[in-house]
Amino acid sequence: MASMDNTTVVGDRDTLRKDQDFSLQSRDFKSAITHGKQRQLQESHFSTTLDYMDEDRPFFVAIGKDGVTAALQKLDNQLVQAGRVNILSKKTPVSWIGREITPGQIGMINHGGSPKVVTRSGRYPGFPLRNWWARSWCGTRGLSDTVIEFQGLTVVQVAQNQAAVISDPQNHIFVIRNAGFVAFAVEGTYDVLSIVDQTHLPNSVKDRVTGSVLGSTHEVKMKSKINDRDERDFVVALFLNIPANNCAVLQRGDDLELLGAGQSVITNPSVTLRGLYTLGENQLEMPTKDIFTRDQVPVSLTIYLKWQLTEPLRLTKHGYNTPYDALRDKTQSILTQIVAHLDYSAMVKQRSFGPDNMEDGSDPSSAFLDALRTRAMDEMHEAALEYGIILKDLAVIDRQFKGDIASTMDKLTTRALQAQVEAANVDRENSNKVKQEEGALSVARIKAQSLNTQADADAYKVIAAAKAQAQRLRIEAEAAAEATRMAAEADAAAIRTKAKADAEVVDDFARQMEFRRMEVSRVKAFGSKTIFVPSEGLGSQLGNAMAVGMAANMGANSK
Repeated sequence: MASMDNTTVVGDRDTLRKDQDFSLQSRDFKSAITHGKQRQLQESHFSTTLDYMDEDRPFFVAIGKDGVTAALQKLDNQLVQAGRVNILSKKTPVSWIGREITPGQIGMINHGGSPKVVTRSGRYPGFPLRNWWARSWCGTRGLSDTVIEFQGLTVVQVAQNQAAVISDPQNHIFVIRNAGFVAFAVEGTYDVLSIVDQTHLPNSVKDRVTGSVLGSTHEVKMKSKINDRDERDFVVALFLNIPANNCAVLQRGDDLELLGAGQSVITNPSVTLRGLYTLGENQLEMPTKDIFTRDQVPVSLTIYLKWQLTEPLRLTKHGYNTPYDALRDKTQSILTQIVAHLDYSAMVKQRSFGPDNMEDGSDPSSAFLDALRTRAMDEMHEAALEYGIILKDLAVIDRQFKGDIASTMDKLTTRALQAQVEAANVDRENSNKVKQEEGALSVARIKAQSLNTQADADAYKVIAAAKAQAQRLRIEAEAAAEATRMAAEADAAAIRTKAKADAEVVDDFARQMEFRRMEVSRVKAFGSKTIFVPSEGLGSQLGNAMAVGMAANMGANSK
């Protein structure tokens, strides 16, 4: 196992070699709850912090802060000291011709089956020929590449969220996380089996009952040749990604251990994953099997359960894979005992039983409610604690009776419903008729209101028209009177002005000329045949006398 960031790695091969006195009994495990909901778990005896690279291994160098080039130089020194061929090339670069190696890359040369690595950037020409005798250029590799494998030389360096699963020349499996190494295998090979993204494992594990996500897993397999013709895949590492408030139970022989949330990997073949569990609250509606009452009437109940798993080791020790399996068996057993002592009539009166209706002692089904309150809840709570489960709620939300009695009850219920439907239909017809009459009355009332409104509108139109006509005539009369007054005033003003002008004429000749002009105007106005009779003097008096005489004569003749 390797863990450069002190992340827990479970089941390394070194544990099998050095931890021979392993001992952890599941019954001795205790979990403590501190700071509210924080759960402190005992230190894992399945886990180890030993690093694969802590041991002194030949031709195996960890990549430090100086990078890959420094690690290659150190590996080259070890090979030279051991009397083996070095792996770093002594070629010097030029700047004008040859194969180019840019900064951040290394060149690979096959020298008679042995690797040669060119670490300095520049150009490397293909001459003189003696420099390339028994050598062939094999391209370049990036210094930041995750995996470099060439002619027995292996370079591995992984990031923070990556993990490399590697098989060494002796087929021992180890894991590198957030670290790297450079190795040269003299016998065998270092095989990189997989590079795993620890935070995004492909296989999601869900609770088959509640559907909640428990975590994710990923198996790394190694292909092994078992004979001349056959090859088989063997699982060599199991990666786990456990979300917060979840956990996993590991098993080694008869011993169990709890593994908390986080990223972990198991490489020990004797350690297996027993299961993943959630420590949060869960709720579910559970149908029960048929239960017989005391008078042999079968009934099926639907139960509402709410629970929280607090000690998964207790549940696993009893052989249950999920809390639901443990609660289902115990609930079925307890409800069977309760219903077996009750009559059909005690249960048929009420459909649902729960905390809201368990306090009324006068209810006809109080026998069942009392048994549910005093026996079911208490016994279920005690039984759940044995499995490490806290039962928070239990309620019977539905029941279905079966058999002949249930069939008879269904028929009676159907008849009652039919009678109710018929009565409802009659009531509906009567209600419809009443509503129709009320509707007709409302229509007549609305029509009468409409006619009254129309008559009021017509009368208002006539009155408004008369008022408008009178107002128009009054305005016209006032306008005509005002016009006449203004015309008279204008004529009077003109006469006064003219008279004033005539009065101001003092010349007799001018006066005579004006008089003559007036005579001409008068004759012109009345015509040349008009006779003007003087209205003053003797002539005028004779005319008046003649008129009086003629009038008297006409009056006498009329009698």
